[in-house]
Amino acid sequence: MADSVEGSVAKLRFDISMSLDGYVAGPDQSIDEPLGVGGRQLHEWAYGLSTWRASHGQEGGKTGVDNAAVRESLENIGATIMGRGMFGPGHGPWGEEPWEGWWGEEPPFGTPVFVLTHHPRETLVKGKTSFEFVTDGIHPALERASEAAGGADVKLGGGADVAQQYLAAGLVDEMQIHLIPGFLGGGARLFDGAGLEGIGLERRRVVDSPTGVVHLHFRTAGERGR
Repeated sequence: MADSVEGSVAKLRFDISMSLDGYVAGPDQSIDEPLGVGGRQLHEWAYGLSTWRASHGQEGGKTGVDNAAVRESLENIGATIMGRGMFGPGHGPWGEEPWEGWWGEEPPFGTPVFVLTHHPRETLVKGKTSFEFVTDGIHPALERASEAAGGADVKLGGGADVAQQYLAAGLVDEMQIHLIPGFLGGGARLFDGAGLEGIGLERRRVVDSPTGVVHLHFRTAGERGR
C-alpha cells in the first residue's frame, strides 16, 4: 500500500464474519433481509458486545475475547471502503430519491466512507459520517481513503466481491476473519474467485471464544505481501 499523508504508512485492514462453509452473506439480499436469508447469524455473536453497542449509540454490553476482537477492529481507523451492496440494495442508477444507507441519521462509522459504485452520486453526509461514491475503481478509492484517514488505517468492509478485488490486487495488509459455528448453504462466498492464488498469509494469532466463534488474524506475506 502506498505511503499516506506526511509519509506515514497506513494499513488496509479487512475484517469480516464468515460461516464455516465460507459465506459472508446469505442469499437473496433485500431491504427486508440486508444480510441475505439467514445472514443475521453471521453477526449475532457481536450484537450484545459493549464495543458494538457503543458504536451504535447504545449502553452496556458484554466484554471478553469477542469484545476485544471487535474493539481491535475499530482501533486506529480513519476511513472505510465498502461496496455498493454493503451500502444498500439495488443496482443501476441511484434514482431521484437515492438510498441513504441502513444506519439511520447517525451511522456507526464516524469517519469518511468510500462506496465503490458504477454510478455517480453526490457525497452524502449523515451525522459524523460522510459517504463518498467512487466510480473509477479500487485503486482511486484506496488513495482517497488513505488521504482522508490522515495517517490512520483504512478499514475494508464488504461485500465479498469488493474484498476479493482488493485481496487479488495485493492491497490488503491485515485480515481478521470471525469464523462462526454455523452454515449458510448459499449466498456470497468470500474466497470464491480467481486471482487469490499468489497471496501468502502469515498467521498472527487464533483466538477461541466460549461462544464458539474463532477469531483468525493474518498478515499478508509471500509474493504479494509488502
